Amino acid sequence: MSLRIERLSCRLGDKQILDNIEGLLAKPGEITALLGPNGAGKSTLLKGIAGLERLAPCSRISLDGMALTGVSPAVRAEHLYYLPQQPGSSSALTVFEAIMLARRTRIKENGRQGLYRVRDMLRDLELEEMAERTLATLSGGERQRVALAQAMVREPRVLLLDEPTSALDLHHQLQVLDWLSRRAQESAMILVMAIHDLNLAARFAAHMWMLKAGHTAAWGGPGDVLTPARLRDVYAIEAQVEWSENAPPRITPLTATRRLGI
Repeated sequence: MSLRIERLSCRLGDKQILDNIEGLLAKPGEITALLGPNGAGKSTLLKGIAGLERLAPCSRISLDGMALTGVSPAVRAEHLYYLPQQPGSSSALTVFEAIMLARRTRIKENGRQGLYRVRDMLRDLELEEMAERTLATLSGGERQRVALAQAMVREPRVLLLDEPTSALDLHHQLQVLDWLSRRAQESAMILVMAIHDLNLAARFAAHMWMLKAGHTAAWGGPGDVLTPARLRDVYAIEAQVEWSENAPPRITPLTATRRLGI
């Protein structure tokens, strides 16, 4: 099973946001990091895959050979789930109720299986102590973990995440990405994640897609994508890139190649 993107283009009004995104592949059991500076088209690409943006007729998105472009939202929802960077919340629900509702919306089951899965999510994401709190009382990072639990409890074949760690502290960034990596492997899930932190991407992603101004800049393994020359071209920075067998990879930005106002 794989998710494949071919000739994907998207225009919003008079602006071309994505232009002929070609040859991108995401495989099951691993994290694929979607990289690029602000305005590169990352969120639009995720929304396009999810069927939330109107794509050019030539665009092709397929899952294990099955075309997803042109299918109904209901059919697409059977296979994939998109989590935006700032998910909405219903303040009247408790954390437990919100996760259980997400489970029941997607999966019809009898007995206690759903309850056990929700309890697993509460435990894994350190949400047990706030299970009876309403969503309105949570911090931004806590709400982001609840949203991740709601996404994962649905057990999608493809999970599309837009900056899933943006509101998390350092502890929860590492914890959540490690958990997502393990869960993707265990369930053979395809997980595509837009992320700005290149060090976290290098540490947890097995495959990368990099965009620049709505075009494909690079794709492949971290060592092929995260090079000083490509970071200079795409991010306009000089950076030191270090790979080690005994330590996580390290990308150290040194200076911006362009200054504001110049």
